[in-house]
Amino acid sequence: MSSLVADPFDLRQWAEGPPHDLFRRMRAEAPVHRNPLPDGTHCWSVFKHADIAAISRDTATFSSEQGGVFLHPDQVVPLEVATNMLLYMDPPRHTHYRLILQKVFTPHSVAKLEDSIRERVTRTIDDFIEQGSCDLVTDLAVPVPLGMLTQLMGVPDVEVPQFYEWTERIVAAQGAPEPAAAAPVLAEMAPFLHAQIERQMAEGQAESIVMRLRTGEVKGEELNELEILTFFAVLTFAGNDTTRNTASNGLLALLQHPGLLDELAADPSLIPGAVEESLRWSTVVQWFNRTATCDTEVGGQAIPEGDRVVMWYGSGSRDEDAFDAPDTFDIRRHKPDHQAFGGGGRHFCLGAGLARAELRIVLEEVTRRMKNLELAGDVERLPSNWANGLVHLPVTFTPGPREAS
Repeated sequence: MSSLVADPFDLRQWAEGPPHDLFRRMRAEAPVHRNPLPDGTHCWSVFKHADIAAISRDTATFSSEQGGVFLHPDQVVPLEVATNMLLYMDPPRHTHYRLILQKVFTPHSVAKLEDSIRERVTRTIDDFIEQGSCDLVTDLAVPVPLGMLTQLMGVPDVEVPQFYEWTERIVAAQGAPEPAAAAPVLAEMAPFLHAQIERQMAEGQAESIVMRLRTGEVKGEELNELEILTFFAVLTFAGNDTTRNTASNGLLALLQHPGLLDELAADPSLIPGAVEESLRWSTVVQWFNRTATCDTEVGGQAIPEGDRVVMWYGSGSRDEDAFDAPDTFDIRRHKPDHQAFGGGGRHFCLGAGLARAELRIVLEEVTRRMKNLELAGDVERLPSNWANGLVHLPVTFTPGPREAS
C-alpha cells in the first residue's frame, strides 16, 4: 500500500470534486480498506463496483437499520427517528413501506408527468432567457426538481423557497460535527405537514404524495405521525437534491467537453445517453454505510460482525473492471451500469425514473434554447465528501426561441 494519504473522508482531497485519483489507487491497491476515523474507531471503505453491488443486494448480512446509513448512527436525526425512513429500513419492513409510494414512480406514472415537467422547465428558462446569462445551479437545477417534488406533494409553488431552505439544512446536517443536526428541521416540518394534510383533505387531493402517506397502510395499520413526518422529510431531500446536482454536474461536464452540446442540439436522440453518462460521471451520492450483522467477507477481506462498511459509489461508477475508459466522458457509452442510484438491490432509488425524465427534458430545452453556452466565472463546489454537488455554475449564452421549431 502506498504511503500517500488513503483517507477518502479527508475534505482536503475534495476541493476539485471527488478524489478520483485516490479512488483509482485504492481500487488497485486496497479495494477493501480498513479506514481509521478521527474518533479512534474505523470502518471498511469499499471501492470496487462488484463488491458494492454484492453488499447492496445482501441486506441480511449488511444492514441499513442496525447502525444507520451514516458513520454516526444519529448523524442527521436520532436513529430511533431515522429508522422510520426507507433509507434506514431492512426487508421485509422496507418492502412494506416502499409499496406506499411505489405507484407514484412507475414508468407509466412518470410518463404521465412528461408535459408537467416540460412546462416547468420551459417556465423556469423563461425567467432568465432574455438576460443571456444565468447560474445553472440556482436558476435551473434547483427550481425544476424542487418544483416537481412540491407539485407531486400537492404543495403550492409559493412554498418552494421553504422546501429549498429545509433541503439545504438537511444537506448541511450530513456533514455537521454534532449529531442529530437536522432534528430542528423536522420540528419545523411537523406543523407545516399537518396544515397540508388538513388543506388537502378538505380539497380532496387524494392522489398527492402527502395524502398517500396520510392514508397509507402497512399490514393493515395506518402510518403514525412520526412515520409520515420522516417519510415527508426524506422525500424533501432525496426527491430533488440528487437530480439537482446531476443536472449541474452534467452540464458542467458538457461545457468542459467542447462540441458535445452542439452534438446534442443537432441530434436530440443522443440526450438519453448523455443523461446516463452524466449520472455515471457525477454519481452525486458518494457513499452510504451498512453494518455487518455477522462475521463475513468482502473482496477477500474478513469483516467482523458489527463493523461498519462504507460503499463508495463514486468509485464504483469509475471502476475499470466495469467500464471501458471510465475517466472519459462518453455520451455514446453503451448502457453504463453506473451506481448513481446506489448499488442495486432493495434500496435502488425509488425516483430514478422521474430523475431521468427531468434530466432528459432539461437537456432537451437547454440545447434547444440556450445557444453558445459558455462558462462565465468560477465554479463553486459544495464542500462535502458525501454529496458531489455544485453551489454556483455561472454561464452566458445566446437566447433561442421558446417554441420548438
